[in-house]
Amino acid sequence: MPRSKKPVLEPITLDELRAAQRAGGIATVTLKGEGGAFYVALATRSGRDAVLAKTRGREPRRFTSLDKAARLLHQIGVATAQVDTHDWQPQHAKTTRKRPDRAEAMKRAHEAAAHDRWFRAQVEDALREAADTSTVAISHDDVLRQARSLIDSSQRLSEG
Repeated sequence: MPRSKKPVLEPITLDELRAAQRAGGIATVTLKGEGGAFYVALATRSGRDAVLAKTRGREPRRFTSLDKAARLLHQIGVATAQVDTHDWQPQHAKTTRKRPDRAEAMKRAHEAAAHDRWFRAQVEDALREAADTSTVAISHDDVLRQARSLIDSSQRLSEG
């Protein structure tokens, strides 16, 4: 028996879903399987059919894991949802992730922020020292002469 054509679902953002849930405007939530993933289909009390959309764009947000979809729904206060696996084809589930490992990216971001804080503190200390009237200034030429003298004496010691 052929299935009837799927109804057109209006995209709804996560923020809109949260607001509708808080206001009591969600009648039913269904996790619908399609291909290798699930999407969140909604029926509102006003009769509007909607689908949870991606953050950017208007296409449905797809979940390859029912667990992740259930966690999201739980976080926004949805206590009951139906699961429709009629069109779900688990063999088509993508096993690779599109996004890079977020833990590694966050680690690099924290390291960069820590380095930035350290570097800014070093610059502030140097500026404070330069502004201090008791700081003795040494010319560039004097620093180079001192460095050359240290290098020469080190070479003489190593040569015997």
